Amino acid sequence: MKHAKLFALALTFMPLLATAQFNGRPRIITEVPFEFRVGNKLFPAGQCIIEPAPHDSNVLVVRDMASKTIVLAPAGSNVMAAEADHFALVFHKYDNTYFLSGIKVDGLRQMYRLPESRKEAEIRARNTPVTDQILLASE
Repeated sequence: MKHAKLFALALTFMPLLATAQFNGRPRIITEVPFEFRVGNKLFPAGQCIIEPAPHDSNVLVVRDMASKTIVLAPAGSNVMAAEADHFALVFHKYDNTYFLSGIKVDGLRQMYRLPESRKEAEIRARNTPVTDQILLASE
């Protein structure tokens, strides 16, 4: 019982530790060749910048400077089997509609997960086939 409580406590704080590690890194910058959604916001194709919010380690700032599109996205994390060997954005693709769903950070075993938006849930509910698209990024 004691070990179960310690394990539950460790699982509770693991995302916070991972986010703290992301906070120590510079922002992630990449060119996205297609328009995509983060939450309810539509981002045009072009340069995308992702960085931790200044005062909230569980929120990521996603922005496109050219269109002045910006969104604050809550982020959880999932533990991967191995450390990421690059920075990458992971998108769910339904036909020609893309949703940012995750972020891999070089050197970390955690993958940051963005919550499913209402629009993505509606598309998924129609049993539209989904594929993952991975786009390499840099810091």
